[in-house]
Amino acid sequence: MDYQLNETHELIRQTFKAFVDDKVRPQAEAIDVNKEFPYELFKEVGQLGFFGMRYPESAGGSGLDVMSYCLAVVELARGSMSLAAACSMQSLMATYFLHRFGCEEIKKEYFAKALTGEKIGTICMTEPNAGSDLMNITTMAKVTEEGFIISGQKIWITSATVADFMTVLARTDNHEALSIFFVPAHFEGVQIGKSIDKLGVRGSVTSEVSFDNVRIPKQYLLGNIGEGTKCLFEILAEIRIMTAALAYGVGLAAYEEALEYAKTRVQFGKPIGKFQAISIKFADMAVKLETTKQMLYHAANLCDRGLPRQKEAAIVKLYASECANSICDEASRVMASYGYATEYPMQRYLRDARFTLIGGGTNEILKINIAKELGL
Repeated sequence: MDYQLNETHELIRQTFKAFVDDKVRPQAEAIDVNKEFPYELFKEVGQLGFFGMRYPESAGGSGLDVMSYCLAVVELARGSMSLAAACSMQSLMATYFLHRFGCEEIKKEYFAKALTGEKIGTICMTEPNAGSDLMNITTMAKVTEEGFIISGQKIWITSATVADFMTVLARTDNHEALSIFFVPAHFEGVQIGKSIDKLGVRGSVTSEVSFDNVRIPKQYLLGNIGEGTKCLFEILAEIRIMTAALAYGVGLAAYEEALEYAKTRVQFGKPIGKFQAISIKFADMAVKLETTKQMLYHAANLCDRGLPRQKEAAIVKLYASECANSICDEASRVMASYGYATEYPMQRYLRDARFTLIGGGTNEILKINIAKELGL
């Protein structure tokens, strides 16, 4: 099915495309090389309303649909995966539970300011021994008369070094299931550990975080005790669809870069794109991109219609990420030595694409989940 974009969708796409071409792409290399959080661009993305796109106007957002959100994510990823990853964290995982369960204090002081980019948030799930197996989380939230005392260690936390607040998955001492807690980053006992130097997405800073007897009040419990996993499942499909949009964006960037090169690089008296061996590569890449786009639009459409989409979200994330890595590889081969040189962005696309194989659930886990959705 060909999903036609409406006027609002086209406006969103064109707005973010222009922003990416004018502001992001010229700075993308520096973001990667410097391995620093792109503060100024992050704030500009906030000014464009990206962080509030998914939230209703009554909450300070713009009440747009998932399709609009995905179109913006694709463009951001086309420009810089580092910026796109940081912004996607802010717009979804870091703020969803504040909007859903936050008290008035949290919404006024943190959620509202997060929508404009004034405050930065993150989510703390992964631990040294708990990645795909979230039920192996050992971070504890001891129940007290005043609230909770959180202790534990997290790893692979996006934006931790710049975060103003965190949503933390932990288990309480009176319940085996996980719960979600709001923790301001400046609270005593919150310690940011070493930064993790990554192969790609290097401007999306990632660190270890530890909680050493961090005391929080009762109202900082987000939702009910023991319902953390259930609440996370509410946005799991969106997380995977968003990751697919990231993959599509970086794949599209690599494809466009290589296509322009193939049209202008002359060997043996003609542009290399005129040689069948090269043109076939672009045909294969175009098929993968078009298929990814249609699958992405389909999954976003299911979200917007409130229909079941767990299987479709897993499928599109799996497919899009594999295609993105394949496209970046083929595009790099087209550019040969230039695709290997740090002077050109192709090597960055190739490195950044690897992130999408992991984010939103590893593809190996997704295959198991898809099989379960099939009743196996």
